[in-house]
Amino acid sequence: MSASDRDARPNTASRPKRRRVLVVEDEPDVAGLIKHTLERGGDLDVEIAHTGEAALTKATERVPDVLILDLNLPGFDGLEVCRILRGRPGFEALPIIMLTARASEGDRIKGLDLGADDYMTKPFSPRELAARVRAALRRGSDAARAATDVYRGKHLVADFDAVAVAVDDKQIKLTRREFELLRYLVQNRNRVVSRDRLLERVWGYENSVETRSVDVHIGRLRGKLGAAASQIETVVGLGYRFIEIPETAAAG
Repeated sequence: MSASDRDARPNTASRPKRRRVLVVEDEPDVAGLIKHTLERGGDLDVEIAHTGEAALTKATERVPDVLILDLNLPGFDGLEVCRILRGRPGFEALPIIMLTARASEGDRIKGLDLGADDYMTKPFSPRELAARVRAALRRGSDAARAATDVYRGKHLVADFDAVAVAVDDKQIKLTRREFELLRYLVQNRNRVVSRDRLLERVWGYENSVETRSVDVHIGRLRGKLGAAASQIETVVGLGYRFIEIPETAAAG
């Protein structure tokens, strides 16, 4: 190959990596709309699965960067898909956005309890969905780049860089959202953080949408923190505060 031929080849090394979104949606028109909307920016590749079984197969073959999941699916429904994936190694940090016609509070809470990071109801705005996907990708990139320190308290030890949390020397397993909530509260310890602020910094939204999601995730986080649960204090009418209890408190 001549030098001129080598110079003429496209420089693929400088191209940004395209991120992969797996859309699980049994309605072809809706799936096509989502694919068209997300791929317009040129930096996302969208793959579609029309059944729960197909979603599990595609996700296992190659873990996506974001999963958009309908609940009303033939075969395994979306809740079962979410439950199965969250129980598999390597899927703990996968951002899952549930997109469904089920709009009741009970459905939302159940979806979040099973490990979903976000919940949107149909009919939906394609532009808002694209914004939420970008926010999920941005949070993942920020977390990968962040160099954070280790918090050591009376009960809680959290190595945020290593993504490891232990309570009374026992490792606990947190979802990505629970981990990010804990990290932000600890980083702002002894200060009240409003639900709106948590939505903005942990969920990536600037508007006060689905503040109930914050309460649900805080409740789940407290349930896993055991002896350290009381360090997340509810400040009525304002938000939440992480109360620092230093290691030295153990002696007293």
